[in-house]
Order: sequence, then C-alpha cells, then structure tokens
Amino acid sequence: MLAFGEEVSVANKESRLMHVLFCFPEKPVVESLVLVYGKETLYKTYTFILLALNPMHGMSPDTKQFLLGKFGIIQEKLSNTAILHQIRRDQVTDTCRANSVSSRKRRVLTPNDLKHLVVDEDHEMIYCYVPKVACTNWKRVMMVLTGRGKYSDPMEIPANEAHVSSNLKTLNQYSIAEINHRLKNYMKFLFVREPFERLVSAYRNKFTQKYNTSFHKRYGTKIVRRQRKNATQEALRKGDDVKFEEFVAYLIDPHTQREEPFNEHWQTVYSLCHPCHIHYDLIGKYETLEEDSNYVLQLAGVGNYLKFPTYAKSTRTTDEMTTEFFQNISSLHQMQLYEVYKLDFLMFNYSVPSYLKLE
Repeated sequence: MLAFGEEVSVANKESRLMHVLFCFPEKPVVESLVLVYGKETLYKTYTFILLALNPMHGMSPDTKQFLLGKFGIIQEKLSNTAILHQIRRDQVTDTCRANSVSSRKRRVLTPNDLKHLVVDEDHEMIYCYVPKVACTNWKRVMMVLTGRGKYSDPMEIPANEAHVSSNLKTLNQYSIAEINHRLKNYMKFLFVREPFERLVSAYRNKFTQKYNTSFHKRYGTKIVRRQRKNATQEALRKGDDVKFEEFVAYLIDPHTQREEPFNEHWQTVYSLCHPCHIHYDLIGKYETLEEDSNYVLQLAGVGNYLKFPTYAKSTRTTDEMTTEFFQNISSLHQMQLYEVYKLDFLMFNYSVPSYLKLE
C-alpha cells in the first residue's frame, strides 16, 4: 500500500542546489552559487523553480530581477505561465480539500491504481494518460522520449502501436519503494478536457463507429438490454446502435456503478489519475493543447528538437456538437450525470455548461 505525503515533486538532478535555492533565495547566496555551480546549472534549476513550481516561493523581487537579468529570461512571459499552472494546481488542491469525503475515499493507493501513469526514466517524467484527451499523441511522444533513438517523429508511430501496453512502462510495474521515489522526484503531469465534451467524444468513437465491435459486444449489448424497452433480438445481439440517451441512462444507473468501474474512456479523471493523492506539477488542458504540451517538453529539456504533433481533425468533438447531443437528455438525467462528473468540473475549473437544464 502506498501512503502519499504532501511533498512537492522536483524534476531535477541537482536536488541539493534546488534545496539551497528554496531555503536561501537571497541575492548574495545566488551570486555565490553562480561561482560554485556555473551559470548553466543554476539557470536550469532556477528556471524549473520559476516555471514549474511556485513563482512566489520566498524569493524577493530584487533576487528575481537579478536572476532574470543575469540569464536573459523574459520575466513577464515566464511568470505568467508559471502563475497559470500554479492556479491550476491550487484549484485541484482546494477542490480536494473542500470535497475530502468524496475525493479521498481512501487515504492510500495500491499499485493497481497507477496503471495510467506512464514513466519516462531518461527525462524523469510521469504522464497520467486520460483517454479522449489527446492521449494517443501523448503516448506517441512518450515512445519517442523513451525509445532512445528508435523513434524521432511521433506521427510515424501508428495509433494502434501507441496503445500497445508493452511499448510504455507504467508506474504500477515498479516496487513500492521505486514508486514512492518516482512520485517524489519526477515531474508529473496530465491533460484534462471539458468533461461532457470528453464524454460525447467517447460515445461517438465507441458506439457510432461500426469497426468498434468489441465495445458494441462488451458494453453496447448490456446498455441495450438494460435501457431499451422492446429491443429487437438483433440489437440485443449486436449492441451497435446505442443511443446517447441510453448511454447516459447507463452511466447514471446505480447498478452500473456498483457492478464494476467505468471503462477508462468515460471514467472520471480524478478516478484515473488520483489528483487528490498524487500532486501533479503540471495540468495541461485540451483547450490549450499545443501550448501546454510544448511547455511540458520545454521543461523536460527536449523542446528544441521535439514538438507536440498538431493537426486539424475535422471529426473532433466540439462544444457545439456536445450541446446538440444533450438536447434530448431530460433535465433529471442531466443533473444526475453532472453529479457523476462534478469533481472533474470543479477540480479543473470547468463551468457548468450553459446548455444544461439544471434546476
């Protein structure tokens, strides 16, 4: 069993230098460190503090200005980015604290809870993948980062290969001591998406595409059997014509939630990545995917040769599309569904959709 404390993760080998900068951020100390460690090492360490951790951590404006001037960092741009990510972390922390009963039902996690945390040993990073939040491309990027030269272009990796579990190592494959060490010392990040947009994306992909026969058999037949009156024998056998209203009814059915955990494609982010137990350094958003992704790569020290792949996907689920799907959902079912995903809305600062008919 794993007991996670309140430590802040640091993705930097110079832990001693990091400790000194945190505890003694005065200008004379910094000047001495430049002489001892050299500009490059100090720049790397301080940049990580400035970008990834708390930009307000005990460092005087005079010291910040000295460092910023010394190493040519553009203060406004970097500080704004750091503050944005600090706000996102604070939002998660505040939500966990305010909803401690529901968000932290268990004080400890088991290795089985860590199956979604992909580990990159070379760059000391951990990525919690969330299906339907660009996870295929992020898995491709992680394969480039962990492949040690085997891959150079993420988009050369076939999508189905990115989802082969043996191609990436996950945190649950380590010993308890190794897990705790990596959670304490590696940079951890995840990407999130507006919960109902992600849900509609999952429905469209898994239940409206004819090639997804495994989902039709595994879930479609069950949904039709439980939610459709007078279903035909063909529908009960194939499960390939599930309506969105039936999918929603299945999700809010107490029997569903008692029977087994949700499939990862519609499971809540807080249940997949456990942000109330694991303290993520960076929380990227699907709405700012390219910017946030390249920021992660910049912190990993690979931003000069590796960029996150972007391309216009005409079939992508949009807010307008999500609004249309919810038009035929009753206000009662909308309210019940919102309760299922409420913590994801709150933790990641997504407002209640305007199309919902909540009373």
